[in-house]
Amino acid sequence: MHRIVLFSISLLFFMSCRESKKEHSALESKILRSENIKYATGFSINYYENHKEIIVTSPWPKSTDTFRYIKPTSKLYFKENQEGSVIIKHPIKNLVVMSTTNIPALEYLSVDNKLVGFPGTKYISSEKTRSRIEQGDIRDLNNDLEMNMEVLLDLKPDLIIGYTVNGNNKSLNQIEKFNIPVVLDGSWTEQHPLGRAEWIKFIAAFFDKNDIADSIFNEIESNYNNAKQLALKTKKHPTVLSGSMFKDVWHVPGGNSFIAQYFKDARTNYIWKDDSSTGSLQLNLENMLEKGQTADLWIGAGSYESKRHMLSQHKGYGYFTAFKNNNIYTYTNKMGSEGGLLFYELGPLRPDYILKDIINIAHPEVLPNYTNFFFKRLE
Repeated sequence: MHRIVLFSISLLFFMSCRESKKEHSALESKILRSENIKYATGFSINYYENHKEIIVTSPWPKSTDTFRYIKPTSKLYFKENQEGSVIIKHPIKNLVVMSTTNIPALEYLSVDNKLVGFPGTKYISSEKTRSRIEQGDIRDLNNDLEMNMEVLLDLKPDLIIGYTVNGNNKSLNQIEKFNIPVVLDGSWTEQHPLGRAEWIKFIAAFFDKNDIADSIFNEIESNYNNAKQLALKTKKHPTVLSGSMFKDVWHVPGGNSFIAQYFKDARTNYIWKDDSSTGSLQLNLENMLEKGQTADLWIGAGSYESKRHMLSQHKGYGYFTAFKNNNIYTYTNKMGSEGGLLFYELGPLRPDYILKDIINIAHPEVLPNYTNFFFKRLE
């Protein structure tokens, strides 16, 4: 008799747990709200009763894979409800990122103190983060393709924010074997400058700081669009060429690339604007001379230090009108103490600075008291 009663109680308890779990699953399947994403197309964020789901659909160009990351917001969350997803610990105490473009977002969100490791710390330009590196708070992990796994495991990060150019990254494959949560940042695949900046909301989601991220992004968006409106009032639209040569191949931003979007919003006449490429074009000197020899401005001429430096690399540069008229601009105005370019690090988050720089170069009358942030004229 006692066995029957005990069995009945156990069965009742088991069924109650299952019913509770089913009820919870039903509640968790209902999206309460979604993050307002205005420009970015590669990620989305959905909020449920006890967790949030961060979905990445563009981790690398032309990817057909979708990655789902679950951030519990309550102890009631059941991991079993989301098979195939990466569960993110709460709270995140230690963090590793693999791209310098993540550094500004961490600083803007005031979570940079959680960063404990980075592959190639010499490339970081931020003075604030460099100070932490020098103090030993951030350890060097070698490089993103061959990370020092011994140091990484010693750091015990709760999260790694990484990236991959084609879905095949040796370091990330190794990390997954150690059950360290890895999320993929695909901001670099966005084709609108504001779309790249909006990925600060992706970073913020893992730290429950989306309200702050919204405020930061809204200010950047406002600055960008206000500058764009000022440029619309201009009557002259100077022709622009861009890029530089590497081993006799001239790498040029495609007509549908995010760089081309800057030139369009700054009201310039980009010589490759009719091209449909979202990446870069690989051309020779003859192609460039035919199309851009008489262009008014040369914006984004690599990281050369001077016109003399350019000629030492290739005498063909001297054939262009923009070279002869001293209208060549590089993005080397601000550099880190170890030689890293702040343009590559901060630029993706601050497209408003980049757009204002280009407008100031093309239409100096529009921003009379403005000093370029990233770009400088080569002498």
